[in-house]
Amino acid sequence: MAPLTVFRAGLLVASSGLLTLLLGFGLPALLSAATRLLGVPETSVPECIVVLYLLFVLYVATPRIPRGSVEVEGKAVLVTGCDGGFGHALAKHLHELGFTVFAGCLSKDGGGEGAKELEEFHSDRMKVVQLDVCSDEQVARAVEYVKDNLKDTDTGLWAVVNNAGVSTFGEVEFTSMDTYKQVSEVNLWGTIRVTKALLPLIRRSKGRVVNLAGISGRMGAALQSPFCVSKYGVEAFSDCLRYEMKAWGVKVSIIEPGNFTAAAGVATRDLVAGTADKLWSEAPSHLKEDYGKAHFERHVALMRSYCNSGQDAAPVLDDVTDAVTSKRPYTRYHPMEPHCWVRVQLMTHLPGAISDFLYI
Repeated sequence: MAPLTVFRAGLLVASSGLLTLLLGFGLPALLSAATRLLGVPETSVPECIVVLYLLFVLYVATPRIPRGSVEVEGKAVLVTGCDGGFGHALAKHLHELGFTVFAGCLSKDGGGEGAKELEEFHSDRMKVVQLDVCSDEQVARAVEYVKDNLKDTDTGLWAVVNNAGVSTFGEVEFTSMDTYKQVSEVNLWGTIRVTKALLPLIRRSKGRVVNLAGISGRMGAALQSPFCVSKYGVEAFSDCLRYEMKAWGVKVSIIEPGNFTAAAGVATRDLVAGTADKLWSEAPSHLKEDYGKAHFERHVALMRSYCNSGQDAAPVLDDVTDAVTSKRPYTRYHPMEPHCWVRVQLMTHLPGAISDFLYI
């Protein structure tokens, strides 16, 4: 999140104070009116306020409520994007829990380090698969490999975790249509392609589909329109799929990580520098003149500052694990820092004029 000016920080504090006053005076009045309407004694109003406050505290502060876990033994999970970042860590974590893991790696055939490290497990429960989620042919081969290596094909595949993704940055006018297509091809169409191919196996097991979207699938951000467009699509696809799969007993969950830039490995300083050079060199002369080099470089510096930011991968791994193993997984998981969660709520619930004034 960009640093707030003193004025905007003061406005946030004032807004918080105003909300407290409104709740302090308005809520009792509202509850009093409701109790009169329902014929309940008004002496119950303080108790109602206390109960509401306790429910809020329980929702925000307590650990996740246990909802039972499925038996791990004999179950198999396919994870995409296991060359590094979340996918690599998740493949190891699920294997450690006892799952058979089909780790889809883009660079397996090319001798990628991430794929090699997973192959060095020398475990019959860690199966590394060459998988480019943009290739119909590779996805089809991966599905056949999964079928051939399932211990019990009648029970099907327990879960697919669509983690593979790419990121980029750039203002809309500097971003080519090819970039929009390339980012969506991996993040959105790759998710759809892999899911559709594996659904018959997952329906057979009444299993899980877990899709990684992110905060960028809930709210837009300057310089990230290709990424946001693709992640909004993942959110919509996941919701539609959840409605359709309910009749089959398949649970569909969305993981919405906050800032995990460093842990995900989707942006490095070298990548930012290379992307910036390409954007500027390919930009038409009128854009360079209108925007100016100084403006462009300020945005590049902002993106570079994000490269080593964010939390470690543990909260994301925990939430994906819960989505895969819980008997009653949540529809959406929000592994993010508190200030990030607050921003999402404000950006998605306040009128646009107010949220834009606070954060843009």
